[in-house]
Amino acid sequence: AAALAALIAGDDAADPRLGGGVVVATGGGAAASGDNLERMRAAGCVIALEVDAETARQRAGDPASRPLLQRGPAAVAALAAARAPSYRRAHVVVDTNGRTVAEVVAQVADAARAYAGPGSTVVALGARSYPIVVAERFDRAGLARLGAVTKVALVTDTNVARHWRAQAERELTPDVTLVIEAGEAHKTLATYERVCDQLIAAGLDRSSAILALGGGVVGDLAGFVAATLFRGITVVQLPTTLVAMVDAAIGGKTAVDTAAGKNLIGAFWQPKLVACNLATLATLPPRERRAGFGELWKYALLDGAALWDAVERSVPWASAEAPPGALPEALREAITRSIAFKAAIVGRDEHERTGVRALLNLGHTVGHAIESHTGMLHGEAVGLGLVAACRVSAALGLADPALERRVAEALERTGLPHDPDTYLTDAVLARLHVDKKRVADRVRFIAIREVGACEPVELAVTELTELVRTLRSSTLP
Repeated sequence: AAALAALIAGDDAADPRLGGGVVVATGGGAAASGDNLERMRAAGCVIALEVDAETARQRAGDPASRPLLQRGPAAVAALAAARAPSYRRAHVVVDTNGRTVAEVVAQVADAARAYAGPGSTVVALGARSYPIVVAERFDRAGLARLGAVTKVALVTDTNVARHWRAQAERELTPDVTLVIEAGEAHKTLATYERVCDQLIAAGLDRSSAILALGGGVVGDLAGFVAATLFRGITVVQLPTTLVAMVDAAIGGKTAVDTAAGKNLIGAFWQPKLVACNLATLATLPPRERRAGFGELWKYALLDGAALWDAVERSVPWASAEAPPGALPEALREAITRSIAFKAAIVGRDEHERTGVRALLNLGHTVGHAIESHTGMLHGEAVGLGLVAACRVSAALGLADPALERRVAEALERTGLPHDPDTYLTDAVLARLHVDKKRVADRVRFIAIREVGACEPVELAVTELTELVRTLRSSTLP
């Protein structure tokens, strides 16, 4: 370690073609051992080259020369799964599957240019790569990444504006600010049209940018405006809720709702920057704090034990008695780990074509149906969807029935609804037929084997509906 530090610090060690830096390549085990990855992150930009276990086996050639490969495919897959949460903690995860060396080099170079410091995570999308920055303030310097823009518009809602408009305007200096009514009920085509008209009247053009300051509603709506106004302008996501920070603001999904369901009209439109100001979480109402944990528990089930533990240790912050300004270190860890998971997934499957990004839909198939029908908060509905996913997974023979109890108890400790039976009415089940993930008469349902092991399962919509209908009267084990 001392020799490596001296190499990095040495003036004569760097290749001038690297801009004064050095590139250090480690083996896969190094990053997954002890606190090595945290040390690496502190030293510079850490890039993980992702590869499927089977592709890695094929690239390695003769197993006789590779001791790990001699353990067999199942052991190699298990080792890859065990190390994956560590690899996702890199600043950048670059997918190498199906790419040539030259293509991977280009991806790495583009992602490295988007790197914004130790506290950032990069969504690796080639020339469109962008950083997600976690800080405790609004950062005008970060907007310099946008380059030359003619006008900047800040779009927020009435709830956020009451607490953060003045500071955001002072520190980000937008040319115009638009405030929409708060709440999912206003994420509509009517609001979209009104915002477009106001921005056009304010003089925005194709070289302008929108700053979306708020939760998922503002981010989805302002992002959809940016995707379509003048056939697409720059958008920066400035999330102010837990749900938006770890999920909605990342990945480029933008949309408005219709009477038929959530997010049925929208577009993929990646931001140029996602900047999370953790200070904004201090003004979240208790119910919003709790609801954000619906998404955190989702990511814990997807990522594994370390993230589950971080979310578990963050639960006191979600309680009504917790002082809103006290942000525990465990919660910061839970947020950054969740961000890293989503960034890695989006970089691998931006438009949800390979099935990898579908993992992020865990809890959402049933959750969206409940949310659309009842009007409950997104995170609350996702939590109920997670319990339903456990139940369906057990019925399919994939999960231990005890997992449902574990997830339900975690939601209960967080102060979230945890029994979906009350909400699984015929009207809610009917909404499964208009799920936006449906293809023809089938839906890709995300099942859970255990914490850290989830997978898509193709089910007929009618089969899923009947399965949930049959299970809704069951009791927790």
